[in-house]
Amino acid sequence: MNRMEAEFSNLVKSYRKKHMGKGPERVTTTFCKCWAICEMEGNLSPVEKFMAKTGDGRQMLRTTRTQMVKELYKDFPPVEMEELLGAKFVHLFVDIDIERDIGMSVFVFDEDVEKKFAK
Repeated sequence: MNRMEAEFSNLVKSYRKKHMGKGPERVTTTFCKCWAICEMEGNLSPVEKFMAKTGDGRQMLRTTRTQMVKELYKDFPPVEMEELLGAKFVHLFVDIDIERDIGMSVFVFDEDVEKKFAK
């Protein structure tokens, strides 16, 4: 990661902690065209890990977490991320593998952030 990708990772971590009560333990960001692709490890709380012991619990967690994250960014736009990148946040794609506790978020911006912050 270059410096801007590392700063973006820190913003994602603090945003999630602020709005969800717990942020991921590790975030790795890669800029690709107008996308900021974030790989996140250590997302689940102890209660969620307990719930994930059953198939129904894993499915409920996956559905709830992905929908909640999408709604958070809609309700609380990531202004700090926009300021850091000098680009407007457009959309968010989210998924999580509950069993492995690894999540992915793809932030879409209105400018090519890869070109802007090339290594």
